[in-house]
Amino acid sequence: MLESVWLISLQDLDDDARAIHLGAVAGLELAPGQHDFVGDPLRMVLAGLAEDSRRPYVIEADGDAVGVLTLQAGAARLAGWPDDDSAWLLRGFLIDRRQQGRGLGPLAAAAAVEAAAKLTARQGSGEAGVVLSVNERNSAGLSAYRSAGFVDHGPYLGGSSGPQRTMYRSFAG
Repeated sequence: MLESVWLISLQDLDDDARAIHLGAVAGLELAPGQHDFVGDPLRMVLAGLAEDSRRPYVIEADGDAVGVLTLQAGAARLAGWPDDDSAWLLRGFLIDRRQQGRGLGPLAAAAAVEAAAKLTARQGSGEAGVVLSVNERNSAGLSAYRSAGFVDHGPYLGGSSGPQRTMYRSFAG
């Protein structure tokens, strides 16, 4: 198992570096059935770059792009959270099908919480943690988030792909 992953903020890169990383994102592949839970990786990060509240990241391990995720401010209710502003929303999270089974999911989810805590400190925006929703049929996702310290906060029926679980991890632990 790897000891670390790197989150590369696409918004913090110059145009040339961003183009290189977007090319790597375009090469990511979804596993069979994963389309039920997550969208096209390139479309997700491009949507993230187009909206000020979103911060898209490329997940890297051993120098290669292995996945993507987005942190979004002011949108926690989209995961069934009681308010929009007390937590960052983790969305568009995926690990390339060829990289799954290496323990990258929990590492990247934990790294997302660290990145969100740094953003909160830098912006002074007041979020206390990270929330997400995961489809109840996505056993690999549920396991990865639990391993990363996320706690199940109950069902959420607002997702477009069926029943979800709302999961949360505070910055404090």
